Amino acid sequence: MKNFKKYYIVAAPPEDVYRALTTEITIRLWTGDEVRVDPREGGEFSMWDGAITGKFIHLHPYKKIVQQWYFGDQEEDSIVTIKLHEHKKGTSFELEHTHIPDEAFDDIVAGWNDTYMASLIEFYEED
Repeated sequence: MKNFKKYYIVAAPPEDVYRALTTEITIRLWTGDEVRVDPREGGEFSMWDGAITGKFIHLHPYKKIVQQWYFGDQEEDSIVTIKLHEHKKGTSFELEHTHIPDEAFDDIVAGWNDTYMASLIEFYEED
């Protein structure tokens, strides 16, 4: 199992970024794909046609989201913790993803950087 931690800057206030991660219609706008989101503790989600699935463990509006991501029958839960902080350019997006299966690590990191975060950051870029 491996862990991944990285900071990103999103050009929107933390309130907007939080809603973009927890509101089904907004997630559809920035992913361009079908999603299913039940934004409550214990609620499940599915994004990018089921490529990402899991459940919400903790929601602290506009500040923190903790999710469990499903990777089959692994012993330790794969946990994603997102912390949102005000930043002069919008939001500092602190990401920590723990217990990533070794065989999935490179694909997961590429997915975070090249798909998930790239799509979210592009959604809020000024034209």
